[in-house]
Amino acid sequence: MRLVKKLRYFCAPIATACLVLVLASCATSPEGRSQLRLLPEDQINSMGVQSFEQIKQTTAESDDAKVRAYIQCIANAIIPQLDEDNDPALWEVRVFAEDQANAFALPGNKIGVYEGLLKYAQNQHQVAAVIGHELAHVIAQHGNERVSDQLAAQTGIAIAAVALGASDTSDSSKKMILAGLGVGVQYGIILPFSRTHESEADVIGLDLMAASGFNPTESVTLWQNMSKAGSQPPEFLSTHPSSTTRIKDLNARMPLALERYYQARAKNLKPNCSLK
Repeated sequence: MRLVKKLRYFCAPIATACLVLVLASCATSPEGRSQLRLLPEDQINSMGVQSFEQIKQTTAESDDAKVRAYIQCIANAIIPQLDEDNDPALWEVRVFAEDQANAFALPGNKIGVYEGLLKYAQNQHQVAAVIGHELAHVIAQHGNERVSDQLAAQTGIAIAAVALGASDTSDSSKKMILAGLGVGVQYGIILPFSRTHESEADVIGLDLMAASGFNPTESVTLWQNMSKAGSQPPEFLSTHPSSTTRIKDLNARMPLALERYYQARAKNLKPNCSLK
């Protein structure tokens, strides 16, 4: 109903663009939630790659070979559980030498992890919880949905239609698209994922890490570690649900996650990633 009202509101001025909007927006997330997605997948992937290149140009990469191998090992264990692009060779994984406790995944098969995350993610299972969460944003196309909502709400249906055309997209619209992918600080625009997106990514990421052979119960310990950061919580928590809500939701999903974990272990999926 909310989506229908939104479409009616934006469709009034421009009938042709409205038809494009209706056709483009018929989508649901992996959890069955209705989504507005205006941008074609190839464009959102291209924007993700562009954004990742920008980050690499402005952020130093870790020179710690052990840390890089550790993060790569964990990513390599999770990626095969994806429905699409499940060959680790298709993904670029980088570790950045910054103290912020954060990570991200972008459309176009990109994963970035900051060294500061390891202060809170104290073992391979906890790191897997974060990477699984970030990959869940990509799987659920939260970036496309967020950009689409922003284009529709802030710049109007005409700009949204232009964005679909890709070739004539203005610089300001491109910046909005890049910001919507999750790295807005690079472009002076911050469009944080909504709490709905974050909660959805939590449960999808939980399932993903469990199916990879990582212990899903460690995800709860991770968020407890994060919440102990005091008055300045890690960046990873800045737009997320409260720790109490998050842990409640994770525990509600835990029986299914544990079932997938035991199935993975029975298939001999037993990741052994270590910093030693």
